[in-house]
Amino acid sequence: MEQDPWSFGQACAPLAGVDLTGWRVEAVDGHIGEVDEHSDETGNAFLVVDAGGWIFGKLLIPAGAVERIDHTACTLHLSLRKGQVEDAPQFLPDRHVADREYREDIVSYYWKAGPC
Repeated sequence: MEQDPWSFGQACAPLAGVDLTGWRVEAVDGHIGEVDEHSDETGNAFLVVDAGGWIFGKLLIPAGAVERIDHTACTLHLSLRKGQVEDAPQFLPDRHVADREYREDIVSYYWKAGPC
C-alpha cells in the first residue's frame, strides 16, 4: 500500500474543516450509505458510515479508501466494491481510536486483495 490508509489522498483535497456528516458514500458499484461521523486528521482520518438497511450497524472505513470527493453533490467515492464493504468488520466505537490491533485488522481487511 503506497498511501497511509488513515489519511485522505491528495485527490481528496481540500478537506480541512469540511463537515462530511450526512454526505453520500458510493462504492465503485453503487450506494453504500451516509457518513455518520468522520475525522480528517492526518494519520487518523476515517469515515464511520451508516449503511442503512442493507448492512446491520455502522462501518469504519479508513480515509485512504476514498478515491475522490464531489463537493457539489456532497458525495464521497470509494475505491471499494459493495461486496468488500458488505462483509467488513463492524464499527466498534470503543476501539476505533486507541486499539491498534483493531485498526490493523480494518486495514488488513480492506487491503487484503491489494490496494483498493
